[in-house]
Amino acid sequence: MERYYEAIDLLKGMISRPSFSRDETAVADFLQAEWQKAGQKVFRKGNNLWIIAPDFDFGKPTLLLNSHIDTVKPASGWTKDPFTPEETEDDQLYGLGSNDAGASVVSLYETFCILSEKEQPYNLIFLASCEEEVSGKNGIESALAELPPISFAVVGEPTGMQPAVAEKGLMVLDCTAIGKAGHAARNEGINAITLAMKDIEWFSTYQFPEKSDFLGPVKMTVTIIHAGTQHNVVPDKCEFTVDIRTNEFYTNEQLFELIKEKVHCEIKARSFRLSSTRTDLDHPFVRRAILMGKEPFGSPTLSDQALMRFPSVKIGPGNSARSHSADEYIKGPEIREAIDTYVRLLNGLQL
Repeated sequence: MERYYEAIDLLKGMISRPSFSRDETAVADFLQAEWQKAGQKVFRKGNNLWIIAPDFDFGKPTLLLNSHIDTVKPASGWTKDPFTPEETEDDQLYGLGSNDAGASVVSLYETFCILSEKEQPYNLIFLASCEEEVSGKNGIESALAELPPISFAVVGEPTGMQPAVAEKGLMVLDCTAIGKAGHAARNEGINAITLAMKDIEWFSTYQFPEKSDFLGPVKMTVTIIHAGTQHNVVPDKCEFTVDIRTNEFYTNEQLFELIKEKVHCEIKARSFRLSSTRTDLDHPFVRRAILMGKEPFGSPTLSDQALMRFPSVKIGPGNSARSHSADEYIKGPEIREAIDTYVRLLNGLQL
């Protein structure tokens, strides 16, 4: 129980310090000070913090425990102060970032402390990363460059402590259809909107053949359109944005080349960084989770898994539906369960 109360106190301290993406210094300073006070040697790069368990051995595989300290800005509709942790009689703790992903941060830290008390068949590193909500380059990518090779990662996100063994990736395309300007009253010009509509129809209806058992098909959604300057001018340019959620059968680079062959507009990918991930059901961690009655699933939402080039599973306390919503909360029993479950899943695990 002592570990649970430590976790709750730490989470209250996190909630009371605004930690929006790219502006997490206050909460990073707080966590670093608390962990150092507890006797930990804390490494830091920017607002990423990590701790390495004693007796690191390069002959062993390395297991990473990771979650993020940044939050989105408060949604409209909060009836409470999002930066004042509020506990209720029914054991709910309200506050911005309580569910996503402060509860995972504090639960994984306590798990790290428990597992570090005895020798494990792996090296153990705990990493609290920043900029997750914006997939920023100063977040986990920056921290991983400072760490030894990782064999497997547990990523703390609100999943109800069910293991997400697959996660959709993301590629955003900026598309431009080029026409020719003319007067709308005469039969002149080439309407860029008309040209764009053909490609927009393709993005809205095309299905890539490879479908995942956990993630389903690649999903393409046109989300933004800009065109035209005034009512009587045939537009010579129509720009639109496509949000593409990928499965494990296609790299972002492969999809980009396939799409280029199918559409007539100019396309530009903002990034190829955010890849789909998939960890085999035969992985020792997943097998142990299944033996404990957990149900593997595929997650449609993005996390720092997308930037990991090694096997990982996303699992943590809370409910994804509470994330980014007004009056966000975590339940006390969810944190207690998380610490217990993480320890049972990881103690003595042979990677």
